[in-house]
Amino acid sequence: MSAVISPTSPAVDLATVKARQQTAWSTGDYAVVGTTLQIVGENLCEALDLRSGASVLDVAAGNGNASLAAARRWCAVTSTDYVASLLESGRARAKAEGHRIQFKEADAENLPFPDASFDAVLSTFGVMFAPDQEKAAGELARVCKPGGRIGLANWTPDSFIGQLFKTIGKYIPPAPGVKSPALWGTQARLEDLLGKTAKQIHATSRHFTFRYRSPAHWIEVFRSYYGPMNKTYGALDAGKQDDFTREVLALMARDNRSGDGTLVLPSEYLEIAIERK
Repeated sequence: MSAVISPTSPAVDLATVKARQQTAWSTGDYAVVGTTLQIVGENLCEALDLRSGASVLDVAAGNGNASLAAARRWCAVTSTDYVASLLESGRARAKAEGHRIQFKEADAENLPFPDASFDAVLSTFGVMFAPDQEKAAGELARVCKPGGRIGLANWTPDSFIGQLFKTIGKYIPPAPGVKSPALWGTQARLEDLLGKTAKQIHATSRHFTFRYRSPAHWIEVFRSYYGPMNKTYGALDAGKQDDFTREVLALMARDNRSGDGTLVLPSEYLEIAIERK
């Protein structure tokens, strides 16, 4: 986890952190990876029991998994992200399926919508990466109508992806004082962030299973298309790249249950359904 800021520590430059994150997520092509996670958005919409005609906002939507899942349930969907190329990918997917989704470039920490605008607010593996966690959580609650629902899918600290980011942090240390995104995958942090505006927070442990030709194939795809991995490899010399690869392969070997050389790797996440006060 990130270091705690002491009273004498300099203030965290969250604007710089956010700019670096935006650059990282714009690198490669997250849509290649994001599309494989579609089932998470479908399950989240079911967990929220979305109804036809509901106004739905997808925050940090990536290439639109949860947006499409809500649109398939005949909701009125607005899909947002701060990476324009990902919105273009989501727009193409929506057009191919014949869905009318509004796409808007937006920052999760400063959503351009009035208070109480939406019946449901969603984010799958998205808002958890906002550097100012309190501000992002406040925006989710602000734009959700009283009695509405907030639905989240967040990787847990002990999950494969949670441990992957911890491993990345060994090679590319995060900015001092920035809280770990994986904290969003804990009940305690969710209570801290959203407890005051929630009637109840219901969190269920789920697993998404990465299925690839082999562990090496997973690394090839993520190194090429997943921004944080792409940037990590780009920042390391050849020797450090080899060390990093070995650590990631060892991490995968811990939980790979294929038994046949392919990759069948579960990664835990919390599926969260929040009822807004």
